[in-house]
Amino acid sequence: MNRPPLPPFTPETAAQKARMAENAWNTRDPAQVALAYTLDSRWRNRTEFMEGRDEIVAFLTRKWARELDYRLIKEVWGFRENRMAVRFAYECHDASGQWFRSFGNELWEFDEQGLMRRRIASINDMPMAETDRQFHWPLGPRPDDHPGLSDFGF
Repeated sequence: MNRPPLPPFTPETAAQKARMAENAWNTRDPAQVALAYTLDSRWRNRTEFMEGRDEIVAFLTRKWARELDYRLIKEVWGFRENRMAVRFAYECHDASGQWFRSFGNELWEFDEQGLMRRRIASINDMPMAETDRQFHWPLGPRPDDHPGLSDFGF
C-alpha cells in the first residue's frame, strides 16, 4: 500500500506529508492515524516505547481520552531523503479543565511506500490559562487560513 507523497522528499512534498499527519492527528481517530504507520512501526513518545499498529492505536486511545479538545499544528524543520524533523505544538485540557500547550520535536523515518516506520517524539508541557489559548478552530483539521507555528512565534 502506497501512502503518497513518497520519499525522497522535496520541500513541497515534505510540507504536504507533515500537513497530512497534522490533519489525521486532529481527527483524534486512533485507527485512522495508525494507517500512516508500518505494521511494525517503532515509536518513542516521551518515555513510552511501542511497536506496531496495535500498540499505536492503544496509545492514541489513552492519549485522547485524557487530552481533551486537542488541537495540533505541525511544521517541517528539515528533511533528507526518507527522513524528516518536524516541530509541533498542541493545546488541550485535562478532565479538571486545566489547559496545556505542549511543544515538541519529532524525527520521522519512512519506508519506500511512504509509511512511517519510526517516530521519535520529545515533548514538553506548559500549563496555561484558557484565556492564553491560540488554537481556536472547530475540532478537526486546522483550516487552511489558520496561522501556523511560525506565525505564533512558537
